[in-house]
Amino acid sequence: MASDQLSLTLNALADPTRRQILARLGEGEATVNQLAAPFSLKLPTVSKHLKVLQRAGLVSQGRRAQWRPCRLEAAPLADVDELLARYRHLWEARHDRLDQLLRQLQEKGEEP
Repeated sequence: MASDQLSLTLNALADPTRRQILARLGEGEATVNQLAAPFSLKLPTVSKHLKVLQRAGLVSQGRRAQWRPCRLEAAPLADVDELLARYRHLWEARHDRLDQLLRQLQEKGEEP
């Protein structure tokens, strides 16, 4: 398994269940039971997903009496955003070229 932070973050984000857990935590702290509620998963399976998110630094757990609320730690997402920003200008340039081509076709009366 990759040991650099960006790889850990991307690996954690690769799973749709983990992305949904992060989305829920974006709304505020939640217990494991609360996080498991929308899924048809057993608690140990949700706990495994949380461990992956914790290893990536995306989730932390506190302690309040017998509760261990989970919270989103968004800092690792900044590295993902930085990575994607490097490529964003390429996507935008391609979209601009496509828009230009479509305008040219429309001016000529052709269907794309």
